[in-house]
Amino acid sequence: MSLDPSYVGRTYPPTAPYQVGREKIREFATAIGATDPAHHDPEAARALGHPDVVAPPTFPFVVTMAATAQIVEDPAVGVDYSRVVHGDQRFAYTRPVVAGDELVCVSTIEDITNRGGHGFLTTRTDISTVAGEAVVAVWSKLVVRGEA
Repeated sequence: MSLDPSYVGRTYPPTAPYQVGREKIREFATAIGATDPAHHDPEAARALGHPDVVAPPTFPFVVTMAATAQIVEDPAVGVDYSRVVHGDQRFAYTRPVVAGDELVCVSTIEDITNRGGHGFLTTRTDISTVAGEAVVAVWSKLVVRGEA
């Protein structure tokens, strides 16, 4: 089944707020081997001018999971998640994510193509605070492998 390109431009509703916790940042940093003290120690982060520990640059991927689920679970788009391979990820920051942030995501389908029996889905997720302050934009490309 091909992905439906008529969904390019579709924007999904904002996600429920995600409360960024200090321990979540520490756990993520530890899991990826990020040893910078600003990811673990509030005092080290404050010394750099941040209000609390700072998330590693790829942490927003965690926050986008609910937004990505809206798209993947939309039957009209046609994503068979059992066939998905992660193709690409990039981030454009307005400011760092820090412990204490309460963030919401709004996702838009930017591109859908079908080539060689495979589907390529590119999404953009804009992450902002509940007050509307832009934090980071996250682009993700999913490849839906065709049937062998």
